Amino acid sequence: MVEPDPRRSIPRTDRLLALPEVEAARDRLGESVIRAVIADAQSRARSGELPVAEVTPTVIAAVTDQGASSLTPVLNATGIIVHTNLGRAPLSPGAQQAIADAAGYVDVELDLESGKRSKRGVGAKQALLRACPAAEDALVVNNGAAALLLAVTALRGSDSAEPGSHSTERRSGTAAAARPVTPDEIVVSRGELVEIGAGFRLPDLMVTTGMRLREVGTTNRTHLADYAAALTPATASLLKVHTSNFRLTGFTAEATLPQLRTLADEHDLPLIADLGSGLLTPDPALPDEPDIDTALRAGADVVIVSGDKLLGGPQAGILLGSTAAIERIATHPLARAMRTDKLTLAALEATIAGRGNPVHDALHIDLDRLRERTETLAEAVGGSVVAHDGRVGGGGAPGVPLPGWALEMPEALAAPLRAGDPAVVARVHQGVCLIDLRCVPEAADDAVAAAIRTASDRLGEGS
Repeated sequence: MVEPDPRRSIPRTDRLLALPEVEAARDRLGESVIRAVIADAQSRARSGELPVAEVTPTVIAAVTDQGASSLTPVLNATGIIVHTNLGRAPLSPGAQQAIADAAGYVDVELDLESGKRSKRGVGAKQALLRACPAAEDALVVNNGAAALLLAVTALRGSDSAEPGSHSTERRSGTAAAARPVTPDEIVVSRGELVEIGAGFRLPDLMVTTGMRLREVGTTNRTHLADYAAALTPATASLLKVHTSNFRLTGFTAEATLPQLRTLADEHDLPLIADLGSGLLTPDPALPDEPDIDTALRAGADVVIVSGDKLLGGPQAGILLGSTAAIERIATHPLARAMRTDKLTLAALEATIAGRGNPVHDALHIDLDRLRERTETLAEAVGGSVVAHDGRVGGGGAPGVPLPGWALEMPEALAAPLRAGDPAVVARVHQGVCLIDLRCVPEAADDAVAAAIRTASDRLGEGS
């Protein structure tokens, strides 16, 4: 007698859709997502990968655990504060609340008193200007790369001149060659042609605008005279880029912003400074990291930074500078394509106006308290407490160690920790797993301990 095929007992789609747990999941998940979960379980049962009896429990577990987004929250136990792979800066509670408040209808471009249209991002701009007194105006776009692209495109020569109005006569002083020249060259040091994460190169970005790069100096030494010798009627702007993700030491030289300001004034050129990492004002914890306020006071017309690095806010490109320069940038047609949304504006304003944020807290952490927390963790789960240097990350303060402590555990623990709930991302280094609590909220220490115990049990079962 032939045994009946168990696959005939696979639950039907309509019965799975009618499960109470599936009905409840419809508050979070769309119908297509739910049906995909059901179809996957049924398909696995037909192939023999999943026992037929497990189809219903599998569907229930999937729709119960699945969030509206595929992104998984993690606890950052790497010691890297601005971790690009983990979303860079974690937002403060105030910024998270601001996003929730802005998720519905808000007055992002409406004056409630008059009922008329208003300018976008006024609150974020005012917060930036209060925090950075040297800036006359500000603009927020969708990321740092967009800010740089927009600035070099919009700022071409004198604020009072239209593109193409510069002539060889005005630059060289010879009336014989007085024909119009369109400024399309950005003068930049060879030592500042930076490649950032994932192979993204700033020079490649800038030339997509139709501009040309005029490289001056050498990799390790660039002088003011190099910039001066490169100026022609085609020069559009002077650009200084902070080498935010590497450090050049030894026999080096660079032209400073005050020096470049003098040269820019002599030739009626805009001076753009791309700082990247996002400090508004000097921070004693990072004495060599450039900040916006100082760069503006040193003479930059426009300073560009990212919002989701040391500033501790959402992804954004922030431009601060003179009224004339920011107005030219803001009114350029590309500005519309690069503008940011209401959620980013709300989170950025809340970040700047707030008293602190997780990035600031991790950078200025109490080292004695960090060691106490790490020792408590070691007592609970085993392992050794070792000295461990954290890092800023995200291209900020390259090579600058942030002294601290970590729990040293077997390397094999790292994978089950990442796969756990909550997911804990630790650092794997020289054959060990290092769990650094610098970036972990203290309230989550018990959750880290529980995750370590669960991961250890999985390792024991696997062996």
